[in-house]
Amino acid sequence: MPVREEEQGVRSLKAEHAEATRQALVKSARELFAQRGYAEVPIEEIVRRARVTRGALYHHFRDKSDLFRAVFEGVEEELGTRVGEKALSVSDPAKHLEAGCLAFIDESADPAVQRIVLLDGPVVLGWETWRELDLNFGLGQLVMAVESAIAGGLIQRQPVEPLAHLLLGALSEGALTIAHADNPDRARREVRAGMKRLLEGLYGRG
Repeated sequence: MPVREEEQGVRSLKAEHAEATRQALVKSARELFAQRGYAEVPIEEIVRRARVTRGALYHHFRDKSDLFRAVFEGVEEELGTRVGEKALSVSDPAKHLEAGCLAFIDESADPAVQRIVLLDGPVVLGWETWRELDLNFGLGQLVMAVESAIAGGLIQRQPVEPLAHLLLGALSEGALTIAHADNPDRARREVRAGMKRLLEGLYGRG
């Protein structure tokens, strides 16, 4: 029995070490990808910054693009959390939709979001995978927000998912416009104003 407990302790320590190594690689890659972009960051620099071996990287990830996907998913998850928190900070559930959409546009100005999610994401992951992940992280929030807006009488009753897809498309295009703009701050303000007008066109008809 004591031997079994000791073996379990060793396995636990190994698992903790493996997870710490993986997190170090993701953190290192995220910082470098955000600064210079996927194509400009060699694997050697990632492992050196993470203070692990090249073999450790290939133990956890198939290749550099697989590591990028882990980074991408982490950034998307954090983005969704921040947007959700800002939407829920509005007391009226019917207005979570507008608060969330505007928060997403504001968050799109974040350099890590721009470089990793908007610019490198479609290129490295491929458009279909990028779109699938974007739907996984963003569509659910939009569906709930649209449902709340309809329930609150702000938007007329209608099929929820088609409208959520349309809004997600508008948000994605708006974010890409900001990421590619020569003046991102001005682009953000203009996209934000355009989104408000788009949403206002849905209001008052319930």
